[in-house]
Amino acid sequence: MSRVTYKKSGVDIKKADQFVKGMKNIFSQTKLNKAAAFGSLFNFKPLLKGCKEPILVSSTDGVGTKLLIAQQSNIHSGVGIDLVAMNVNDIICLGAKPLFFLDYIACGKLNSKTLLKVAAGINQGLRQSDCLLLGGETAEMPGMYKGEEYDLAGFCVGVVDKKRIISGDKIKPGNLVIGLESSGLHSNGFSLVRKVLGSVGVKKYAKQLLKPTRIYVKEILSLISSGNRASAIKGIAHITGGAFYSKATKVLPKGLGMVISKRSWKVPSIFKIIKEKGEISDKEMYTVFNMGIGMILVVDKKSVKNILTVLNKSCKTHLIGEIVKSSRRMNLV
Repeated sequence: MSRVTYKKSGVDIKKADQFVKGMKNIFSQTKLNKAAAFGSLFNFKPLLKGCKEPILVSSTDGVGTKLLIAQQSNIHSGVGIDLVAMNVNDIICLGAKPLFFLDYIACGKLNSKTLLKVAAGINQGLRQSDCLLLGGETAEMPGMYKGEEYDLAGFCVGVVDKKRIISGDKIKPGNLVIGLESSGLHSNGFSLVRKVLGSVGVKKYAKQLLKPTRIYVKEILSLISSGNRASAIKGIAHITGGAFYSKATKVLPKGLGMVISKRSWKVPSIFKIIKEKGEISDKEMYTVFNMGIGMILVVDKKSVKNILTVLNKSCKTHLIGEIVKSSRRMNLV
């Protein structure tokens, strides 16, 4: 009887080490801080020039069941961008600049070719958000995941000066709502998508469904780096799960509501296809999906034209609503 080994139980340490070397090659041209034996080191002092009272802001998130479509379609690079986007887009909502990121990849059986494509996407997302990769973990767990199935999670830390935190507490009636267009579904609502479209529909629309999540870090930072425009931004919301009825309204103080005009932007065709195929109500669609608006800003009325001009240079942006006194948090008209 042959002896039992870790490799025979489904975990190949040598293969994992080779994968890590491949990861290092991908990230060789990305800002990567020195790693110690059991952790990574980060000196953020050089990044705090002009920041009198630095506050760290953190976020952790994954890509969800969009991964099932990526694996079914064998299209993997975009989900790495999604992983970074879901985290950096959250912390930018408080006005924080992303500092560093860590990833966690879990799989049943390590397929280096596939997971290096995922890593390449993570690298691209980090470049788009000017964020450091500080480290990560790859776990091969046969029995937990079937075959070469994999899952992703990420963790990000950013920094903001306490006096420049964008919390939404200064929002008032008369402020206007600006919407930045999404690249598609981003990384939410895929359990509903899979149920509505089925395997045939998912295969047919795979490229549209798997468009990577847009990263808004540079657009937002370009605004908040300017004193006048920064003071005009009263609230920022990342439109993810919960969408307009939950995420958009998170920034509102008590007693205020948003009136959003659905006609102020063009809803991408993929959302219309999902709605028609599933016979889904308008309210459900705007509760689950971003419907073409991935980030919203609540801004001072006097600065709205200037802000729209700046944002439209890199991302299609629309004036989509206003803030009113109301017990109804969201009113889509």
